[in-house]
Amino acid sequence: MYKEQHAPRKYEEHAYVLDFNPRGKSITVKGRDGVIITGIGEDRLTILEILGVPNSTFEIGEKIYIGKEGRTKVLSVLGKLDYEHISSSAQTELEAVVVNIVTKNESRFVEYLNNAQPLTPRIHALELIPGIGKTYMKIMLEERDKKRFESYQDLEERVGLKDPIKHISERIMDEITGESRMNLFVKR
Repeated sequence: MYKEQHAPRKYEEHAYVLDFNPRGKSITVKGRDGVIITGIGEDRLTILEILGVPNSTFEIGEKIYIGKEGRTKVLSVLGKLDYEHISSSAQTELEAVVVNIVTKNESRFVEYLNNAQPLTPRIHALELIPGIGKTYMKIMLEERDKKRFESYQDLEERVGLKDPIKHISERIMDEITGESRMNLFVKR
């Protein structure tokens, strides 16, 4: 019952830059200003406000280290941001960066598909991913019972589901923007 409270807090190790302002003001921490970066955490897929090292520059889509030890371009992670509070350019970049994360972390997302379970007696987690309805879900469950999926390509070939990266990315975008009430991938 109380186990969750004692679990060590999970911190992001890396984030991808969505936008940065060399002379920005923090939204999450009053009075903080400097190099303000809007990024998305690679692991928890939450939007973060990050304080960069003075005079450092960042590329949109760049993967930066935000872990606890040995940061080089980042002073601190200031806090989480809601989608509606990020700049329109960060909103514009978000989808491409999400697609990149889903592409680069293939084994993690394939693993999710291999382990996804029913959420209620009537709804399976797989059905919440755009493009996967009851039909694809049934085939996916049958195929994964025979043998776990090894890659997106394996999934495409055995199930016939085209472009799983696009479907997973779409689901993540719905979760980030608040379109969906339940999250499969984005940690709050």
